[in-house]
Amino acid sequence: MRAFLAACFSIALALPVMAEVTIDAFKTEGGLTVWHVEENSIPFVALELRFKGGASLDTPEKRGAINLMTGLIEEGAGDLDAREFAKARDALAASFSYSVYDDTLTVSAKFLSENRAEALELLRQSLTSPRFDQDAIERVRAQVISGIRSDEKDPSSIAGQAFDARIYGSHPYGSDKSGSIETVSALTRDDLLAAFKATVAKDRLYIGVVGDISRDELGPILDALLAGIPDTGAPLPADATPAFDGETVIIPFETPQSVAMFGQPGVPFDHPDYFAAYLLNVVLGGGGFESRLMQEVREKRGLTYGVYSYLVDKDGADVWLGSVQSANNRVGEAMEVIKAEWARMQSEGVTETELEDAKRYLTGAYPLRFDGNGPIANILVGMQMQGMGTDYIATRNDRVNAVTLEQVNRVAREYLKPELLSFTVVGQPEGL
Repeated sequence: MRAFLAACFSIALALPVMAEVTIDAFKTEGGLTVWHVEENSIPFVALELRFKGGASLDTPEKRGAINLMTGLIEEGAGDLDAREFAKARDALAASFSYSVYDDTLTVSAKFLSENRAEALELLRQSLTSPRFDQDAIERVRAQVISGIRSDEKDPSSIAGQAFDARIYGSHPYGSDKSGSIETVSALTRDDLLAAFKATVAKDRLYIGVVGDISRDELGPILDALLAGIPDTGAPLPADATPAFDGETVIIPFETPQSVAMFGQPGVPFDHPDYFAAYLLNVVLGGGGFESRLMQEVREKRGLTYGVYSYLVDKDGADVWLGSVQSANNRVGEAMEVIKAEWARMQSEGVTETELEDAKRYLTGAYPLRFDGNGPIANILVGMQMQGMGTDYIATRNDRVNAVTLEQVNRVAREYLKPELLSFTVVGQPEGL
C-alpha cells in the first residue's frame, strides 16, 4: 500500500503542468467555504486546511505554546496513542502534516481514494480530540528546546531574531514562534489545550481540495470532518508597526563570517502598485544571479556567495527585506554596495531590458508551481487568504505583463527608502 501511494505521488508530480486550473468555489450545507479542483487522473486527494492567526495568537508569557501544540497534534488522538496513531496512518498509506507560522496553522493531508473514509476519520480525530499525553509533551518539548539551543549558536538565526525584535518590538512578530527555553519549559497540558482551542476554529478556516473527489461528495465529507471544532477562536492580534531607522546594529558573535539582515517598509499585496514593486524587486535582488545586488556584490566584487531581497506580506505588516553573508573583513564593503544599489535604483529606476527579463522570469516560473495536487491545494488556500478571485491563476501573468516601465520606475522613486534601510549584523565585522 505504501509503495502504491508513493507511486501515485510520483505520478502526480510527473504530470504535465496544468495549463488551466478550474476552481469551483462553493459553500457546504454547514457553511464552510471551499475551493475545489476536481482531478480524476489518479485516485488521490490532497486537502489543505489553513487557520488564520497561527503563532501570533500566543500570549507573551506563553510564547511557544502554539508551536509546541502543533507539534503534538499527530502524537495521538482519540483512543490512539502516538505509536498507534502513526501505525494507523501508515497502514492507510495516508500523509498528514501539521505546521505553524507567524500568521497561520496549516494541516496538509494526502490520501488514496480507496482509503478516503478511514483516512478522514483519523484526521478528524486529530482535529477534534488530540490527546496531548504527558509523555508525548515531554518528548516534543525536548525537541523544541533542543532547536532553541541550536538557534542560539547559529548566526543566521540570531540575526533574524534580533532583526525581528528590533523592527516589530513587542508585537508577536518580534519574538521567535518557538518561544524561549523558559517559556517552553513552563508550559502545561492545560496551556496546550487552550492554545489548540484558540487556534483551531471555523471562523479563521480556509479550505482547498484537489483530486479525485466530486463537489457533491466533498461538501458532506468536510462538514463531518470539521463538525467538532469550535466556531470561534481567540481574537486576532492587532497590526504591527515596523520601525526602520536607517541605522546599523551590531551583535558581536565569534564567527569567521558576518550575517546581515536588512530592510525597509514594504508594499501590501492588495495595493495597486504591488505587481510593479514585485517586478522591481526581481531586478533589485529577487531574480537570482541576474539581479543587481547579486551582480554588484558577488559577481563583480566577490564579496559573498549570495545576496537577496524579497517582499514580505504578513497579515499584520508589509516589509521589504534582504540578507547577505560575508567575511568579517569584507561585510562592511558588501553593505555599502547594497546601500549604493538601493539608492541608485531609487533615483535611476530599471531599464526596459531589465523589466522585460524580469517579466519573463516571473511568467515562466509561475506555471511550475502547479506541479501536483498538494501544491495546487496549498495555492488555493493562499489565494483565499490574500483575497484573490478564482480567476487569479488565469490572469496573474497578464497582470505581470501589463506593468509598464513608467510604473516600475515611479514605484522605485516612491517606495525605495535608502534613508530607512536598516541593518542588523551578527559576527565580528571590521570597520563598521
